Amino acid sequence: MVFSSNIFLLYFLPAFLVLYFITPNKFRNYTLLLASIVFYAYGAPDFVIQLTASTILNFFLVKLMCKVEKPSLKKLFCGLSIAISLGLLAYYKYGNFTMENINAIRGMFGSEPIEWIKILLPIGISFFTFQSITYTIDTYRGVNEPMRKLSDYIVYIMMFPQLIAGPIVRYNEIAGQITNRTHSWSECLQGFYRFVIGLSKKILVADVLGRWVDVQLGGDIALLDTGTSWIVIAAYTMQLYFDFSGYSDMAIGLGRMMGFSFPENFDNPYNSASISEFWRRWHITLGAFMKNYLYIPLGGNRCSKLRMYFNLWIVFLLSGLWHGASWNFVIWGAYHGFFLVMERLFLGNVYKRIGKVPSVIITFILVMVGWAIFRIEDIGQCWTFISRLFSFDFAAVSIHDAQFVTTLVVALAFSFVALFGFGKKMQKFVFYTNYSGWQHIVVWIVAMFLLLMSIAALNVSSFSPFIYFRF
Repeated sequence: MVFSSNIFLLYFLPAFLVLYFITPNKFRNYTLLLASIVFYAYGAPDFVIQLTASTILNFFLVKLMCKVEKPSLKKLFCGLSIAISLGLLAYYKYGNFTMENINAIRGMFGSEPIEWIKILLPIGISFFTFQSITYTIDTYRGVNEPMRKLSDYIVYIMMFPQLIAGPIVRYNEIAGQITNRTHSWSECLQGFYRFVIGLSKKILVADVLGRWVDVQLGGDIALLDTGTSWIVIAAYTMQLYFDFSGYSDMAIGLGRMMGFSFPENFDNPYNSASISEFWRRWHITLGAFMKNYLYIPLGGNRCSKLRMYFNLWIVFLLSGLWHGASWNFVIWGAYHGFFLVMERLFLGNVYKRIGKVPSVIITFILVMVGWAIFRIEDIGQCWTFISRLFSFDFAAVSIHDAQFVTTLVVALAFSFVALFGFGKKMQKFVFYTNYSGWQHIVVWIVAMFLLLMSIAALNVSSFSPFIYFRF
């Protein structure tokens, strides 16, 4: 089940909210737990039992880890807990990829391929894995105490608003909210507005752009002229941002309606003046995870410069592999890691000298080229597309889809509006203002209009899932 579907918008969510708010406070976690299991089972019924079983096992392993006194036993239980989470991820996400590469190598030596049953990837397994690992490691480090109730732990891991595609929430960030959260109708309305903004970004922007991009990339890429190629990658750049940030907005909004405060996941990433800044603004919770649980344990920047550059590159190489079991994602991670190293060597000084606006433009172009690697899995096709971007084969670009053109212009405008003072004020008012009585009325009317527009668009066009569900 996904948020931008009739089954969720018209049936599941209304029924859940009614049941949730008529349930006494001390029993609301059980209502949320039941709803989360139903939500996940609807989309992945075969995996929900394994997900629940591994969650229960991790809960008791962490309990044992905290009870034993010997450091060696603590490390053992911590390692077992992490191994279970990573083992499931490795099997489901990288099993097919591993077998395909083994068969490719065997084929090079004239051996017959090994036959295996294709493994289906459960939605959201990466986010479930990261959530489990943060709890285990933070508890081991003494950042937080182990949870007392099994049901509360399952709620933390399987909570449906952020189970499928984040944001990645560390337990210590919402520990108090799981056991004792407060509600107000004002906050509930604020959460509703945030949810509608995210839904509109997904359906009214990302889906419109995505349909056009799929058509263009579904044809012969070699025939694309340079102008059309840049429009295609600009459209995909906007599609990906509005798709993923839209989901995060919906997750944050749903959480706020229930009294949770989830961390922000995006901060105008295309306004970045360097790749380093981009990764501080894009998928913020993933960046924090990679920093706290991979980069720093590798030594971070508390080592020689050569080792620091290696740490950066290996973190982004693994980050690329995390995004998908395909070589284009590995190349994409290495691509970003390369520019992060270059910025520390000399490129950062270049950006300072040329000023913010040129730096933003250069960074945006680098990010777009990176998204081409991200989007086109076939390496040969990907190289063909990138070569078309820089072939300087400009033809008269003719796009007859007025809805697409309008949507792309609006998406670009909203993506860069925060570069200006009035844009920052507008975003602050929309996302972070506690509205007064009359403001609630105005915003409610706007939100209901956008909600109806989104539902209508959803029923007119074919449905498209969230891009990050595959990760």
